[in-house]
Amino acid sequence: MCPPAPNADLSGLRRISPYPSRWSIIQNIVNAQPDRAGQPGIPPSRPIVLIKGAGDLATGVAVRLHRTGFAVVMTEIERPLAVRRMAAFAQAVFDGSVLIEGVRGVRCTPDEVDGHLAADDIPVLVDPEAQAVRLLRPAVLVDAIMAKRNTGTCRDDAPFVVALGPGFGAGEDCHAVIETNRGHNLGRVIWQGDAQPDTGSPGVLPGAVANASRVLRAPVNGFVAPSFEIGDRIEPNQTIAVVQGANGETAPVVAPFAGILRGLVHPSVPVTAGMKIGDLDPRAERSFCFTVSDKSLAIGGGALEAILSAVHRSLLPPLMRIAQKPDTN
Repeated sequence: MCPPAPNADLSGLRRISPYPSRWSIIQNIVNAQPDRAGQPGIPPSRPIVLIKGAGDLATGVAVRLHRTGFAVVMTEIERPLAVRRMAAFAQAVFDGSVLIEGVRGVRCTPDEVDGHLAADDIPVLVDPEAQAVRLLRPAVLVDAIMAKRNTGTCRDDAPFVVALGPGFGAGEDCHAVIETNRGHNLGRVIWQGDAQPDTGSPGVLPGAVANASRVLRAPVNGFVAPSFEIGDRIEPNQTIAVVQGANGETAPVVAPFAGILRGLVHPSVPVTAGMKIGDLDPRAERSFCFTVSDKSLAIGGGALEAILSAVHRSLLPPLMRIAQKPDTN
């Protein structure tokens, strides 16, 4: 955890363009990375936001920010643990690229980042230690690993640092925390203090059987051998997958109710007993498997609010006046 310090110094974000532009707000963030502004492939009106993690919640943040003009780069581990893989840019690590709601994520190397940003892609780096923080020097860093604890993010990693969910203290190891627990406060920006603690229980979706969890867990250590594909309809008591242990033993993963298989970890990912490996959606709407969820979008909206609020708080009077070209006579 970073040592306590006063509020974030956002003076580095001060760059006011006198010309009207659809990027008029976010142009004021780009000065946080002055040594990258103007480089080939990096339009000066697209500040870089680096997101640690590329699971489904991180993807909600990435989609929101990409659509509002930010240049988004994501990092992942070699074998991502994402369950909702068809709605997570982590899938690019396995497949090379993935298209989610019209936004393309592409696995690449640091040297290829600028080219993919210029192509309006989201670069996904296999970078477990997040060396991209040092290499790219982003204007904004978002910790979306969702480890329920801080795995190494510090408030001085970037001019503005946002973290998702429990395990972080706003004002201590980041500038803002986004609430990730379902309920009234989902997506709220926390400027001081912590998010709600991890409940250990997944949110209940409409249609679920009482006392039956939609989250599928590994019965033993091993690798998941799927019997169905993500998006398939599953009936109660059907074997969704089999976990194959190192010694040849197998254990079935059985559906507790009818629904659509919304997610399942990649077969190459080693799993441990009790680990979350799948998601069975009782709402039985297949399209939900391939689109960003309501929860992810709410969290993404919170991250966007936090970033723009930081600019607004720092530049309130001039920011409201940049729409008109100044009189040079």
